[in-house]
Amino acid sequence: MPKLKCLNKLLTVGLTTVITIVFSPTVNAQSAKQHKYVVIGYVGGYHGLVDTTMVHASKLNVINYAFVNVKNNRAFLTNLKTDTINFRYLLGLKKANPDLKVVISIGGWLWSRNFSDAVLSDTSRQAFVASAIVLVRKFHLDGIDIDWEYPGMAGAGNIYRDADKQNYTLMFRDLRHGLDSVEHETGKKMLLSAAVGGFKTFLLHTEMDKVAQYLNYINLMTYDYSHGDSVAIHHTNLFASKQYSSDEYAASAVTDFEAAGVPANKLVMGVAFYGHSFKVIDNDQHGLGVKVVGGRIQLGGGYTYIKDSLINKKGFKYYKDKTAKAPYLYNADTKQFVSFDDEWSVKNKCEYVRKNDMAGVMFWEYANDKKEYLLDELDSDL
Repeated sequence: MPKLKCLNKLLTVGLTTVITIVFSPTVNAQSAKQHKYVVIGYVGGYHGLVDTTMVHASKLNVINYAFVNVKNNRAFLTNLKTDTINFRYLLGLKKANPDLKVVISIGGWLWSRNFSDAVLSDTSRQAFVASAIVLVRKFHLDGIDIDWEYPGMAGAGNIYRDADKQNYTLMFRDLRHGLDSVEHETGKKMLLSAAVGGFKTFLLHTEMDKVAQYLNYINLMTYDYSHGDSVAIHHTNLFASKQYSSDEYAASAVTDFEAAGVPANKLVMGVAFYGHSFKVIDNDQHGLGVKVVGGRIQLGGGYTYIKDSLINKKGFKYYKDKTAKAPYLYNADTKQFVSFDDEWSVKNKCEYVRKNDMAGVMFWEYANDKKEYLLDELDSDL
């Protein structure tokens, strides 16, 4: 997903955070399910076999299966045995929700290294696109999500070049053409989406106004804002906080993408089903905006663990930053600060989605909230 995949690097298995030429008109952003707002959930196949008993298809429009690798200019299933089983299980959820879409997500924080090479020339790009379309056809899937982290930037040590900016656009043009061919042959609606950095620098390295015409959804990774900071800040706040200075927050990302020419009705707000934790130097401001000691830590249990085991327990006290619309925990004894999304912040994000006529919401990732506290909130609000 976003800088979110840094979490994979931090936890090994954790996270960080869910696609040859046609000049077609803008794609309709509505999903097959006749809901006004889409709910997209990333399901992590990199864990191994997916426990589909935890996935409630009736609460979702789209499942983005993460991840498909990029290798030798091809979309590549690294875990072929478990991936194929997972596809069969996930597609079986259509018995409960016939309108559910199951989409492959290509890339992610750790598997974006080879995107630049894969789309560098017409030949390599056509080979990459063809390989992705083969996976869609072979496993009877419903589309492609591209999670390139990030075009024109190093990410997790990626190959990158200035040409990524234009090649990113051409990749989506060619993917759209390939999916349109599948749609024409099968009569089944094919989705194309992108997981994108929820920060302004991403826009400097892409042509999102051009890219948008080929996409159904643009999934804003509006989380991991606390990556690399020297002070403890919110990692998935809706608005700016008064307790520290930063121009990175969800509403700012929405405004920036719209200013770059992306229609609001294709923008999808990101929700984090996991938390970030820091140790700070003192108890000022309950840790918020205070200098950190050491690096960030992801809480492996995600929101289910936070809600059941930490909120107002074990020395952690719950606080709300009402300006930022972001909750946090602080333990004055251990000087530990925890940032996360909860039902209150999700409700505020959903209200923002409605007021700004956005396409809907997406989340990273399902396994981080096995009791579905946040998914139930999304289902209720939207």
